Amino acid sequence: MATGTLPTSFVGLKNKDNGLSFTKSVDFVKVCDLPRVKSQKQKVLVVRNSSSEIAEFQAASEGSPLLVPRQKYCESVHKTVRRKTRTVMVGNVAIGSEHPIRIQTMTTSDTKDVAATVEEVMRIADKGADLVRITVQGRKEADAAFDIKNTLVQKNYNIPLVADIHFAPAVALRVAECFDKIRVNPGNFADRRAQFEQLEYTEDDYQKELEHIEKVFTPLVEKCKKYGRAMRIGTNHGSLSDRIMSYYGDSPRGMVESAFEFARICRKLDFHNFVFSMKASNPVIMVQAYRLLLSEMYAAGWDYPLHLGVTEAGEGEDGRMKSAIGIGTLLQDGLGDTIRVSLTEPPELEIDPCRRLAQLGTKAANLQLGVAPFEEKHRRYFDFQRRSGQLPLQKEGDEVDYRGVLHRDGSVLMSVSLDQLKTPELLYKSLAAKLVVGMPFKDLATVDSILVRELPPLDDIDARLALKRLIDVSMGVLTPLSEQLTKPLPNAIVVVNLKELSSGAYKLLPEGTRLAVSVRGDEPYEELDILKDVDAVMLLHHLPSTEEKVSRVHAARRLFDYLEDNALTFPVIHHIEFQEGVHRDDLVIGAGSNAGALLVDGLGDGLLLEAPAQDFDFLRNTSFNLLQGCRMRNTKTEYVSCPSCGRTLFDLQEISAEIREKTSHLPGVSIAIMGCIVNGPGEMADADFGYVGGAPGKIDLLL
Repeated sequence: MATGTLPTSFVGLKNKDNGLSFTKSVDFVKVCDLPRVKSQKQKVLVVRNSSSEIAEFQAASEGSPLLVPRQKYCESVHKTVRRKTRTVMVGNVAIGSEHPIRIQTMTTSDTKDVAATVEEVMRIADKGADLVRITVQGRKEADAAFDIKNTLVQKNYNIPLVADIHFAPAVALRVAECFDKIRVNPGNFADRRAQFEQLEYTEDDYQKELEHIEKVFTPLVEKCKKYGRAMRIGTNHGSLSDRIMSYYGDSPRGMVESAFEFARICRKLDFHNFVFSMKASNPVIMVQAYRLLLSEMYAAGWDYPLHLGVTEAGEGEDGRMKSAIGIGTLLQDGLGDTIRVSLTEPPELEIDPCRRLAQLGTKAANLQLGVAPFEEKHRRYFDFQRRSGQLPLQKEGDEVDYRGVLHRDGSVLMSVSLDQLKTPELLYKSLAAKLVVGMPFKDLATVDSILVRELPPLDDIDARLALKRLIDVSMGVLTPLSEQLTKPLPNAIVVVNLKELSSGAYKLLPEGTRLAVSVRGDEPYEELDILKDVDAVMLLHHLPSTEEKVSRVHAARRLFDYLEDNALTFPVIHHIEFQEGVHRDDLVIGAGSNAGALLVDGLGDGLLLEAPAQDFDFLRNTSFNLLQGCRMRNTKTEYVSCPSCGRTLFDLQEISAEIREKTSHLPGVSIAIMGCIVNGPGEMADADFGYVGGAPGKIDLLL
């Protein structure tokens, strides 16, 4: 009898499936009596569920009893290839792989205020959005929807309108007669509002719940078919039903199953004009949920388009960074057909970062950026497990303490110029060091190490003293081999490339000199093999800013797979250079999409961002924001802030600013600021404090 353990991320297993028996626990499902086949020298378990959908599982590692989905989640793991989808029509706008990545946003005005909503939609359309979503929470708003649509048509604005529906099937039926698309939240369309209660279900009980959903949802599907409307089945991590959370957990697994329940009804009724979304305020969970959704769709042979977004991302650079991490990660794998960047800002301001992300994804897919094909064996697609590099250890004979040159939760490195060394105290402040009588000391958010591409002359006593003082407080000072050989700096960490290693040039350095190795990641494995004989403090994964053919993300994945194959535990720093004149938003989005796509998989130990002429403080803050957005190093107050919509009964942007002003001094504290209860309680589950709009003139504080 074949036996294996499956992660609960497999949708199709049910008690009644013929030929299967299992015991369900919080984390795993045990499967027995499965056919076992051989595929490419690996034993694979094949599972067929009651819907005749097939899934294949293989051991997570050699000899492991844990079975993981064998299905792919994207078209290619070694280059960006856009996933093929069907076309979904939303009014006159086509969504799918044969069309441009569509950009959209959502109004914040009171939907009942027809004039204000029309003006807002017009501003958004003028900025270049392809679709606009409007909240429609009740009968009065549904009636106003007709006036909004008619007024826009009279003004020659034919941009498709999307109705955002929660808790109100009857309202959805009404508004489907005039709007072009209906967004349905599976967590609250037919289920009651979540009370966060643990419920117990028998198989019969659960089946009755599914029958209830079908009864409530079917009329909307039939009406969408009749009127030619589109639909988004949009799961939010923060608004899963008690039923789903009790049965599948508050997890990506529950998010996917929640959406699939509704999708199966659509398919049963032969309705296919819909897209999926899997949104969360945590980019790591968001990425996992989309990947799991895709693996299940590949297994089932489904080809529905994807709407991408990180919900409650916040404002300013923080919101743009979280969105870049989540959306950019998926775009790098060729996933996503329409996107929204959710910011606590006026909706028209979402369009520009949305467009920049779409351009990044389109360019990568058009050029099919990547590396030579390789077999990826170690990356964890569906659950986060950080690869922790071996931090520097102290060695006998060391004159300084190297243990602080990297941080266990993620390191920030910065490039420092000769000009900055001319004013040591200003440099120390720029590195966010504490000053005591003019002497630097490390603090919570101090830069861990610096790269000095050009060392000061041997006779520049002040500049060299400034570097010595940084080294004395365990800040690493990295410098190229050529600089160290001609202008040696005691206890510096010397940066070498593979060519310098293979030529033996580094042997000209004094014995005991610490090394950092710069690698591209796409080198032949024979060249990388020299790393097996090197004792390096860290690796710098670096591609030139002018590189147009190789994908940084795929090259890094190849590098990490090589390191794992050879049991090499070097810490890896993502060293990203931007070209001179890069726009700040492009830098944030580029860093989030390239480094974030790796850090959300637990691949990497820190960042080194370089951008000529960019503000030093901006680069430092961006680096720390990226680490915090990837749930690594927490150095400031974390805000989960919704973008507001017509449900919000107060000025969310103003309140958010006031809360930030009074709480920004609390690093490590997470505060949720929500306009209403749709996602509020769920998305603030990880927050320490919550501020949620309750009723007119009232808010709820959650502690």
